[in-house]
Amino acid sequence: MRRPEPKPVPFLRRLRVLPIATAAVLLAGGLAGGWAAQAAPLPLTEASIPQLQQAMADGSLSSERLVSLYLKRIEAYDNRGPAIHSVITLNPKALDTAKALDRERKAGKLRGPLHGIPVLLKDNYDTADLPTAAGSFLLKGSIPPDDAYMVRRLREAGAIVLAKVNLSEFASGGAQSSLGGRTRNPHDLTRTPSGSSGGTGAALAAVFAPLGFGTDTGGSIRGPSTANGVVGLKPTHGLLSRDGIVPLALSFDTGGPMGLSVADIAVSLGTMTGVDPADPATDKSAGRFETDYTKYLKADALNGATIGIARDFMGQDEEVDWVIETALSTMRKAGATIVDVRYPKWLLDSRAEFYNAIRRPEFRSQIGDYLKTLKPGYPKSHAELMAGVEALVAPTDGMIPNETRWNLFKQEAKSGSLDDADYLTVRDHALPLVRAALDGLLKTQRLDAIVYPTSPKRPARTDLDPVTGGPEGRSATNFANLSGYPDLIVPAGFTTGGLPVGISFFGPAFSEAKLIALGYAFEQLSHARRLPVLTPPLPGEQIGR
Repeated sequence: MRRPEPKPVPFLRRLRVLPIATAAVLLAGGLAGGWAAQAAPLPLTEASIPQLQQAMADGSLSSERLVSLYLKRIEAYDNRGPAIHSVITLNPKALDTAKALDRERKAGKLRGPLHGIPVLLKDNYDTADLPTAAGSFLLKGSIPPDDAYMVRRLREAGAIVLAKVNLSEFASGGAQSSLGGRTRNPHDLTRTPSGSSGGTGAALAAVFAPLGFGTDTGGSIRGPSTANGVVGLKPTHGLLSRDGIVPLALSFDTGGPMGLSVADIAVSLGTMTGVDPADPATDKSAGRFETDYTKYLKADALNGATIGIARDFMGQDEEVDWVIETALSTMRKAGATIVDVRYPKWLLDSRAEFYNAIRRPEFRSQIGDYLKTLKPGYPKSHAELMAGVEALVAPTDGMIPNETRWNLFKQEAKSGSLDDADYLTVRDHALPLVRAALDGLLKTQRLDAIVYPTSPKRPARTDLDPVTGGPEGRSATNFANLSGYPDLIVPAGFTTGGLPVGISFFGPAFSEAKLIALGYAFEQLSHARRLPVLTPPLPGEQIGR
């Protein structure tokens, strides 16, 4: 999908001309949003985007210095030290961009709420100035014709693309790619960072930036968020444009933010919403999207809320269950009513079949549409991708065989076309049925959200299964894709072995505001995010005065 030149939304036009003092108040936040003023130097690894903005507003921090600090962390921990291996491409112009944004700030203008903030992009977001390869050696060096819609909106809001990060190749399979190799979990190098946005999750956990972006087709933002102990949002299908994102299955695909706090998710989300003529799915968001989600950061949002707990997805790991039960207790103490929720057996039994009936044939067809937008010399179809992958059987020139993705190519090739009855039946009848069933669960008990362990088992060990890390348990994540509904992941705690556990807040279409409020309230009580011991603060990283 390629779009006409978008017009700036009113929110961006307003912020672009705000005086520094006024914008600093909006961006640093007020007490109503739960953001206290920054009174003392703060470790970089604990700083939220509002706190970074406040430090830049008061002159104690510049965007140039901020970029330099994150680059030092990448140098220390990505290829050296614990060797996380999350970064595929560093932006060589990041410092120059930061300097230019510092000059704009001094001139009294802000582009938006992310002015001067470095961000990380999964390597399936198109960037006109950096290669986009979806982690595949077959697309190595490919420069797309323009930025993805979300990327353009981020840059308009003042964000700096710091790096493109690793992913499961073509956003599916184990947490590795033929171009970027295998990313490691910074909390435990023997554990998977999960996929497919594992590079984003691992890089954020190690604090290579305060904000990153993944994509989610079946859990690919949410698995890495919980495995790496960060916050992540899989938004409603159609809230954010997919234009310029390498497709996996457009019926399910969505991009979304990942960060160190719910506040950071709220700050970023409104900069990217809006109807995009190049992505018809965004028509669904007309009249329902917002440009400022920070007003929902309310610490008392759990008081009076009714929360369902999806018990079908517990009982697979005692330590994960312990963390989730503790989270439920925290919510009860905050005034929430917790009720048990059970999914219909037919829904539990059929969801994987429904998912594969859509995902596999859509990738086979839709990837060709994307490939045809690229320059000559690159594959133009699923069949050409398969032929190229089959030729790589040994490491060469930094390229690594990826058998897991090869097996998926074979499954996709056998999946039929988008005209087949199996595909059409699921798309036109089964998916509406799933939405109706989930709506019924939410409405019958008047639930504000359903919560569940995002990953019902601890991150699997890659030293036992180097390719995928082994099974991660039966999760509820693909219900959000089958329905198109939003799902917010918040760190809930850690196992006794120091592994993160996340809790999902799932709700109906376009309920991001409610989920952000509930997730923020829980986060303020739990304070469960921790910096990995393998990526500690570096000397001189404190910000502020």
